[in-house]
Amino acid sequence: MRIGVAGVGRIGAMHAANLASLDQVDEVVLFDPVPGRAEQAAGQLGEGVSHVDDLDALLTADGVLLATPTDTHPEMLRRAVGAGVPALCEKPIAGDLATMQALVDEVESAGATVLVGFQRRFDPAVVELHRRMRAGEVGKVYLVRALGNDAQPPDFGYLPASGGIFRDLFVHDLDAVPWLVGEPVVEVYASGSVLVDQAFADADDVDNAVITLKFAGGAHALIAGGRHDPLGYDHRIEVLGSRDSLTVGLDPRTPLTSLEPDGPKVGIDAYPGFPERFRNAYLNEMAVFVDVVAGRADNPSPVRDSLVSLRLAEACEASRRSGNPVRLLSEVGA
Repeated sequence: MRIGVAGVGRIGAMHAANLASLDQVDEVVLFDPVPGRAEQAAGQLGEGVSHVDDLDALLTADGVLLATPTDTHPEMLRRAVGAGVPALCEKPIAGDLATMQALVDEVESAGATVLVGFQRRFDPAVVELHRRMRAGEVGKVYLVRALGNDAQPPDFGYLPASGGIFRDLFVHDLDAVPWLVGEPVVEVYASGSVLVDQAFADADDVDNAVITLKFAGGAHALIAGGRHDPLGYDHRIEVLGSRDSLTVGLDPRTPLTSLEPDGPKVGIDAYPGFPERFRNAYLNEMAVFVDVVAGRADNPSPVRDSLVSLRLAEACEASRRSGNPVRLLSEVGA
């Protein structure tokens, strides 16, 4: 099987290396709009990795992964759909809701196979949590708590183009939590502060925030996080239900110190960033993508689902600015 990768920046190069490690993949083909960049990356990745000079050549592969800048996603995805090539597109597939809605409709009308790169849906522990919730092992969901803290703030030059903390940092949890609960969200409340650096305020953004989601069945989710954790990158999800309480993201590398005598302490190898924390998720994402391309697996992250997280992110931003809860006119989610 030949899999193409468009965009060989940090994420694209990581995906290409993971694809090259799979026995099912015979060749990984790279393309990047920046001249010479794909050739250089192919040389660094070594045997089994080649490069092409244009997107049309890339679209002769059995499947294609799109990891170029967000503003290029709609055009590239349309070209992949037009060529009949299954695609995995990094989130978001479009930068605004209207464009995304139109693109989702086009993808579905064409009957195309498109996965969206929300890596939480591919993390083995989160997948197992999803399985147990769907099997009824958790019982009635009472509360979901999700925490996401960057170890270090992003480059301040990135902030004006980031879309804000809800679209950038929290969008993965705004996808994963409704997916786990399996119910529509009916109300959103969000609040944020600037505590890390004035640069966030200058970008009309915040660097720490909390989100409350209310689901149609009455359960709530509390999502919180920020742009700086001096101990390391931290992401966890807890689910409390009538039959069980489960968590993911709590292991010897979690940057958290318990003051209980027998409690866990921060290890010397706390996660420095999201690539390390979600290494298994990214590896599994590529394996699942290859299986979907081969017809061996169903799509766990379809394009219509990606509308949920963007609609919720926009509701969070509206709530933060107004200071009031946002009651959703139409239920968002499952």
